Amino acid sequence: MSLSEQTELDQRNKAKKMLLWFSMISLAMSFAGLTSAYVVSKERADWLENLVLPSAFGWSLVVILFSSLTFEWAKRVIQKEQHQKGGLLLWSTWVLGVAFMILQYLGFSQIYNDFGFAFTGPTSSIAYTFIFLIVVLHLFHVLAALIALSVVIYNHYKQRYVFGKTLGVELAALFWHFVDGLWLYLFLFFYFVR
Repeated sequence: MSLSEQTELDQRNKAKKMLLWFSMISLAMSFAGLTSAYVVSKERADWLENLVLPSAFGWSLVVILFSSLTFEWAKRVIQKEQHQKGGLLLWSTWVLGVAFMILQYLGFSQIYNDFGFAFTGPTSSIAYTFIFLIVVLHLFHVLAALIALSVVIYNHYKQRYVFGKTLGVELAALFWHFVDGLWLYLFLFFYFVR
């Protein structure tokens, strides 16, 4: 590859990373708006005073933070062309991502079955409706991250990531870390702002 081709490739890679950063910033602003609406809604007369978070949400936090570690580790070993170890770590991250989604579902089940609150209707609460809405929106982004990870796993097994050409892994890992950080923020927000 000539110097001009390498420069052009570097510029395209930087542009793709910048586009992902802009997208993540706009997503963060959306969640900031939703959590701001949650804070403003706390002044309503029908706000639930004794809001309890489901224990499954806490466990999901542990799982998703651990998945960030496995993805970061996977990215580093793939960059060193340790393909077998990288594949194992990518699959571990994928399994942890699916476990996170299952735990989120169990959290919804706890809210509905154990706490007695539905998303809408006569057994709903505005506080839990906000939680349902924000968590489901976050789950869509986790699903998008899982799809991106699936593409990375496919490309990894097709041996498309070689030394110096790991942009796909880097972008997917960055988005995964963002989604993980977003859940950390949301969990702490719901835990402390009741």
